[in-house]
Amino acid sequence: MNRTIGILAHADAGKTTLSEQILCLAGVLRAPGRVDHQDAFMDSDAMERRRGITIFSGQAVFALGENRYTLLDTPGHADFSAEMERALQALDAAILVVSCVEGVQSHTETIWRLARRAGLPAFFFLNKTDRVGADVDRTLAAIRKRLTPDCALFGEGAAQGRFSDAEREEIAARDEALLERYLEDGATDAAFMEAARREVAQGRLFPAFSGAALRGEGVEALLYGLDALLTTDYASRLDEPFAAHVFRVRRDGQGARETHMKVLAGRLRVKDEVQALTADGGTAREKAHELRVYHGERYRSVAQAGAGEVVAVTGLALPLPGDRIGDRPARARFETRPMLRARALFGPPLQKDAVLAAMRQLEQEDPALSVGVDPDTGEPEVSVMGPIQLEVLQELLRTRFAMDVRFGDSRILYLETIAAPAMGVGHYEPLRHYAEVHLRLTPGPRGSGVTFQSVCPVDVLALNWQRLIGTHVLERAHRGVLTGAPLTDVCVTLVTGRAHLKHTEGGDFREATYRAIRQGLMGAQSVLLEPVCRFALSVPQGALGRVLADLTRLRADFEAPQQTDEMASIEGLCPASTFMRYPAAFTAATHGRGTVSYALSHYAPCHDAEQVVAAAAYNPLASLADTPDSVFCSHGAGFNVSWREAPAWAHCPPPERETRPFVP
Repeated sequence: MNRTIGILAHADAGKTTLSEQILCLAGVLRAPGRVDHQDAFMDSDAMERRRGITIFSGQAVFALGENRYTLLDTPGHADFSAEMERALQALDAAILVVSCVEGVQSHTETIWRLARRAGLPAFFFLNKTDRVGADVDRTLAAIRKRLTPDCALFGEGAAQGRFSDAEREEIAARDEALLERYLEDGATDAAFMEAARREVAQGRLFPAFSGAALRGEGVEALLYGLDALLTTDYASRLDEPFAAHVFRVRRDGQGARETHMKVLAGRLRVKDEVQALTADGGTAREKAHELRVYHGERYRSVAQAGAGEVVAVTGLALPLPGDRIGDRPARARFETRPMLRARALFGPPLQKDAVLAAMRQLEQEDPALSVGVDPDTGEPEVSVMGPIQLEVLQELLRTRFAMDVRFGDSRILYLETIAAPAMGVGHYEPLRHYAEVHLRLTPGPRGSGVTFQSVCPVDVLALNWQRLIGTHVLERAHRGVLTGAPLTDVCVTLVTGRAHLKHTEGGDFREATYRAIRQGLMGAQSVLLEPVCRFALSVPQGALGRVLADLTRLRADFEAPQQTDEMASIEGLCPASTFMRYPAAFTAATHGRGTVSYALSHYAPCHDAEQVVAAAAYNPLASLADTPDSVFCSHGAGFNVSWREAPAWAHCPPPERETRPFVP
């Protein structure tokens, strides 16, 4: 049976070390490599070995009995969370590594939330039990408090179905029928194993194993325990239509595009055509040229791949990370968002178009980069999670494209939303063109992004036009009117619209849709959102007073410090705009003895919105590409109508009725 497992962790928890030990135990490696020795099998990229961190999702294959495993080692650094989240789509189960010294970190919580959002069965490995200060009980208690109360510690007997009394109680507590049998006259080991597998699959039980990966301790119990408790069923899906999730796009040494995917159903053969999404939301068919199964930095070519297998396919130019291809193609929405924006700086002989082309190739591999051009300076710019990612981008441009590009000081990536419903009207009618769109904008749940639905009857506007409007709503990042920041958390509802039998072309509805959204925003109650970081600090007692004063000044919201003899730990939330440059000051204040970790938690209304808006000095009417005005036609010529007057000029009457909301 094919199974794909991924190892997830915060930085320095021992994730890659555990991967090496698993491969050694499975007979793939003679001896495990080490990150600090720069010889880890899973960190095959030169940058990874030099920096001592995982940047790209590494892959290896091994077998245990009848089960064939693909192992993905994902990045642990918060700057590469997007790569980690995309890899979750390929997994059948996750192994979450938590250090018994540092415990649950803020980034651990982020990883756990993403894994649960993906609906993955999960196993914990409580690592570094050999280190001074390690405490398994404390770590388990923290997991139960901060991540899930359904985490239970298991031992070596789990792989053979020999459960201790404590393990039996944990399993039976989640199965009422089994609990009754257990209390009355006992239950067989087979019954407990069956129940444990069911509870793991349904996300009601998360087994934990403890050990020291560097010494190989506890790894066998984890691996064989997972093998016994995890269930997958891909054999029944082999005869279904082909479908796959794309989780990675890369270029090989010769520059060929590789689309890494997990086959969900059916089979993919060399020269098969697969259906994929196009940039405008349509679909097209592309031919698979070669199928590659990677093992470290090497691969072998295969003739076909079936449900449950992970392959890299050449010949495909359309799919992006997050896409479902084949049967029912779709594009995923990810929770991880960059919180910084930075401009690319370069001089002769480099040309802007060449730099942009290189950056857009990297954007295919990581769509979260959102490559664009600064509207004021014309310089290329990217969105990133943090400074380490910028350094990696700079090195990629140098090594892959021979471009000496630097990045300027990063700025906070704000977002905009609305606080109350608003109507937007867009009309586009130059000579021999026609389209009109009426949209209702309503606040959406926080983190939902921009969504679309329609309540327009199909006898008012044909379904094909409604679908096209939906495509135009979702195909670009619409800019807010306060600072020009991307719009988010807004539900766009098509209320009514009109086409012309003779003059309407596809591009007309694009213009009308963009103008309707912009016109609605001009009259809406807009809200500026800022990124908020969740942080965790470990502070020497002597510096505690200074750090607490700093956090208050930074407008942080934090819990009372948890203190031991020498150190205190502080956790809380803080606006990214005030916290991003604090780690350097924190290191100086603690003389290098303190530790700091942080990750994006969420977006919230900006604490200093007035100052940010004033500093941006953004004019929402200055850009023709984002105009809120409409174009009408009279006497054979088009003329501009301002956004304030457009509703009065609109051709569509107010709708007499609305259908039930649906997504075309």
